[in-house]
Amino acid sequence: MSTLTFAQLLPYAIPPLLGALIGYVTNYIAIRMLFRPLRPWRVFGLRLPLTPGIIPAKRGELAEKMGDMVGSHLLTSEDVGRALEKEGFRRELQGAMAEKLGQFLDRDLGPVASLVPAEFRGRFAELVELLRWKAVKAVFEYLDSAEFEKLLRGYLERKSGELLSKDLENFLTPQRYQAVRGHVDARIATFLRSEGVGRAVGNFVDAKTEQWVTSERSLREVLPAGLVEVLLAQLEKEVPPLLEKFGGMLYDPDFRSRLVKKGREAIEGFLDSLGGLSGILAGFFDMDKVYSRIPEFLDKAGEEISRWLREEKTQAQVASAIRERLDAFLDRPVASYLEKVPYEKVSGVRRFIRQRAVATVQGRRAADTLMALLERGVERLKDRSFASLLQRVLPEGGLEKGRALVADRILAALRAPSAREALEKVLAEKLDHWLFRKPLGRLSARLPADLREELEAGLFRQLAELLKKEVPPLVETLNVRRIVEEKVNSLDILKVEGLLMGIMQEQFKYINLFGALLGFLIGFANLLLLRFL
Repeated sequence: MSTLTFAQLLPYAIPPLLGALIGYVTNYIAIRMLFRPLRPWRVFGLRLPLTPGIIPAKRGELAEKMGDMVGSHLLTSEDVGRALEKEGFRRELQGAMAEKLGQFLDRDLGPVASLVPAEFRGRFAELVELLRWKAVKAVFEYLDSAEFEKLLRGYLERKSGELLSKDLENFLTPQRYQAVRGHVDARIATFLRSEGVGRAVGNFVDAKTEQWVTSERSLREVLPAGLVEVLLAQLEKEVPPLLEKFGGMLYDPDFRSRLVKKGREAIEGFLDSLGGLSGILAGFFDMDKVYSRIPEFLDKAGEEISRWLREEKTQAQVASAIRERLDAFLDRPVASYLEKVPYEKVSGVRRFIRQRAVATVQGRRAADTLMALLERGVERLKDRSFASLLQRVLPEGGLEKGRALVADRILAALRAPSAREALEKVLAEKLDHWLFRKPLGRLSARLPADLREELEAGLFRQLAELLKKEVPPLVETLNVRRIVEEKVNSLDILKVEGLLMGIMQEQFKYINLFGALLGFLIGFANLLLLRFL
């Protein structure tokens, strides 16, 4: 068997190889003709078939089909909704939101106005001012309304009725009573010891003593009439015991010795007043014997004097005499008692009275006395309701008039222009301070850990619900089909070619190789047919 030469093999190899070449080249040209030529070719004014290429020629249809494919099948609102509900997306969303919230809370924030973009801060200030004006207007429109007046009067009537139906015993529990008592006692003591009270008491005493020492009125006119009558009546009652006590003193040895001494001094004074006659009388009388008889005289006269002092007539005469003297004393002008008293003594007495009066008023005993009087008053009134107490004090219908007056005063105060000005000023100052001046600082330092966790969970829940509810309709509104169609139509054809070639270049290569293989097989089959036929 002889070996085949190249020349002998060439007729058998050329048909398959030529078929493979033709298949590869025709597929390559076919693929290129998808994009080329870019514009139609014309010969003698006639457009050549298959120009421009399929994709440039059918670009609009391609864009429409691609938009329909993406919008109707690849990116639908249902697909977006299902993607938003996936656990992975929700976990990423929650992590991102927690991170952003943490960054915000950990920042040193300035005033609220600083969080507003710079270009909107002027509008923000105008909005704050508008809201302030509307708030004040709304408040005072409501205050001026009949509805508010009706509610206020009803509220005051209910609350006053509830309060006035109570009594002190129910209102002041033991603990509350002790607290109130301690507070009132401290306030009374502080008030009485204050410099103003001391000065007022001193001035009052000075004015009264000055009035007394310079007054031409009698002492009876100065003193209260009831006090004068009480003094005179008490003096008449004290005369009989006083006279009986004096009669008993006649039998007291010390008192008798003093009477003897005074009697002897009286006799000697009488003799001295006689001058020369005292010697004559001394010659007739033994003065030592006279002096020795004085105790005997007192013994004999003492019982008689004592009996005489116990007689009603004597007591009445003595009381009448004393009353006459006291009436004369009371009918004299006050200033007449001080005519012969030196000014220094009068001034000293006045200073003494002033000091004692101030010390008495500011002393602990005065505070205790006032507190005791107050407690006795509370004790008498503790089982009576406040309403019954006021009804006894006020005239008929006074309680209802008082309620109406309180309501009128409150309404007048709330509706006054000064109240509106005050509210506007307070709101302006507070809003300026809170929104434009006071820094917020780190909000994380003010929020408890549990509140921060609740805030994160709440924001995530709201954001997830918002995305689930709003994003699918937004996808429908965006009209993805139209966007894709416009985007494909707006792309340069060379970019479309590069995009498709970048995606399908590998597939196009295999198509060319498949064309070569198919051409090879066709050429080989043709060779076999020619050989056997």
